[in-house]
Amino acid sequence: MRRFDPQLAEIRFGYGLSPVVAPPRSTAAMLDGLVGPDTVADRFPIETFVQFRARMVAVEEQRDIRKKNRGTDLAAAARKRRNELNKEARVDMFGWLGQTMLRRVYTETAFRERLVAFWADHFTAMGKRGLVRRATSPYIEDAIRPFVTGRFEDLLQAAVMHPLMLDYLDQRLSIGPNSVRAEKRGRNKPGGLNENLAREVLELHTLGVGGPYSQSDVTELAELFTGLTFDARNGFKFRKDFIEPGTETVLGVAYPDAHNASQARAALNDLAAHPSTARHLAWKLAVHFVSDDPDPDLVDALEAQYLDTGGALMAVYETLLEHPAAWQTPSTNFKLPIDFVSSALRALAVPDTTFADQPEKAMRRMFAAPLIRMGQPWERPLGPDGWPEEDPEWITPQGIASRVSWAMSVPEQLVPALPDPRAFAQAALGGFADDTVRFAAAAAESKSEAIGIVLMSPAFQRR
Repeated sequence: MRRFDPQLAEIRFGYGLSPVVAPPRSTAAMLDGLVGPDTVADRFPIETFVQFRARMVAVEEQRDIRKKNRGTDLAAAARKRRNELNKEARVDMFGWLGQTMLRRVYTETAFRERLVAFWADHFTAMGKRGLVRRATSPYIEDAIRPFVTGRFEDLLQAAVMHPLMLDYLDQRLSIGPNSVRAEKRGRNKPGGLNENLAREVLELHTLGVGGPYSQSDVTELAELFTGLTFDARNGFKFRKDFIEPGTETVLGVAYPDAHNASQARAALNDLAAHPSTARHLAWKLAVHFVSDDPDPDLVDALEAQYLDTGGALMAVYETLLEHPAAWQTPSTNFKLPIDFVSSALRALAVPDTTFADQPEKAMRRMFAAPLIRMGQPWERPLGPDGWPEEDPEWITPQGIASRVSWAMSVPEQLVPALPDPRAFAQAALGGFADDTVRFAAAAAESKSEAIGIVLMSPAFQRR
């Protein structure tokens, strides 16, 4: 099996080749980049959830004004201001899409951007209603990006206990059946214990589907999670009156009654250290970065490194990059739609001012709507399990037709002075551009058609 290849490194572990950013020199350089300054995030900033929460507070203030002044001009003004706040968040959400794309275009550590996307998908969370529907990018900035090079237990806690996750999986209203709150409200009133977060933590975030847990473990973990909630003004909050009293037992480990979040955190740490979690994450990383049917030895090596280091993610990434199976060719993984678009923009080296003045309508037309047609709406997966990795999910007639339409029409809108087709084939594919692609690009009737041909070539569609 072949070893490190700079061009393959950019294609398989990043967002493809760029005419303006050199590929990494070695696996050591890729790893060093992960722990170096996050300069691309500073260059293309995205609002944090702490900042986003100020918007939520402002909306709540307008709601309170309306309640206190029904039927008055003050109420009408508050309604108007609330609508303005919602619109501002919607417009800014499309701006964050542009910033995300530009990070992928200009980063010198594309592996970091891929890891952020991988873990954001692993810990899928999105708002369900109102303003918080726009909060996924801020959630990623707070709960995912800062933790991708640390220990998995810290990433797990940051994501699971984040306000957006608590909202998405209905945890913020989960009340212990024997809690103080339940006694006050009456046992026959709507609401009560919600098991969504507990089930997804066990099934998706840690042990995996088919992991060694039972329905009893789900219920006990859900009871252990009672009290985890949030409000706009304070963010994460622990409600003592929500907790289910008594000791909870999860996977044979007893967690005594507590009046804070310490036992929930202890359970998450124990789940992070479980051998089934190591296996589940090793498999997911191998599938995402290498193949739908990864080399068993690669999965075993990732699992062993995770267990040996207590979930130190940098050590796991090093094992991934150093394993011969990670450099197998030909490439087999089919790019997901958002990765296809991102790598196209990187190959085109779209100017860093491209999205500065793009109105919402243009962003919808060039990105949001095409991604929907390709099958991957921006930050709106169908469920908490995120996007499927299997190639057949994406190689569909509609999906391919939508990619062709985008490749043939959008690049010239972003880069009016399109590059020479032969030069573009070299810039986008390097040594992976075969004679067929070069000939087809050179023979195309127009530059836009030639660019589309390169972008739709099998070599560009896979990594």
